Amino acid sequence: MTREEVAAVLGHEVAHVANGDMITLTLIQGVVNTFVVFFARLVGYFVDRVILKNDRGVGIGYFAAVIVSEIIFGILASIIVAWFSRQREFRADEGSARLLQSREPMIKALARLGGLTPGDLPKSFEASGINGGHGIAALFSTHPPIEQRIAALKNL
Repeated sequence: MTREEVAAVLGHEVAHVANGDMITLTLIQGVVNTFVVFFARLVGYFVDRVILKNDRGVGIGYFAAVIVSEIIFGILASIIVAWFSRQREFRADEGSARLLQSREPMIKALARLGGLTPGDLPKSFEASGINGGHGIAALFSTHPPIEQRIAALKNL
């Protein structure tokens, strides 16, 4: 990367810090997890009491329904958290453009990253999913596709 592109990437990361993205993401994850547990228990109670007609404490239906519900609700919660994460990436890109008073360095840095195949990235970057997903995997991706990020910067 050129010095300008590196500055843009650093500006992107500074924007994450300035926006409090990690704190906000942690709080959202905690709230969403609370809802997952709460609704899974409601489903378990409903299955145990209403469907299985158990009136002596909690039975196996409750525990089975809670486990299945937590898995399903947990997957749905992951989609919500990933959506928020993708939104914060757009904000951080915009923050970098504002810090550098130009959107071009960030566009060039993203284009450079987008031109690399996943095999060209170090293993630590492959795991971060900075290239975004495609199809159903896009729902769980924490970063939007680079093409969308570049388009958003051009529309600033």
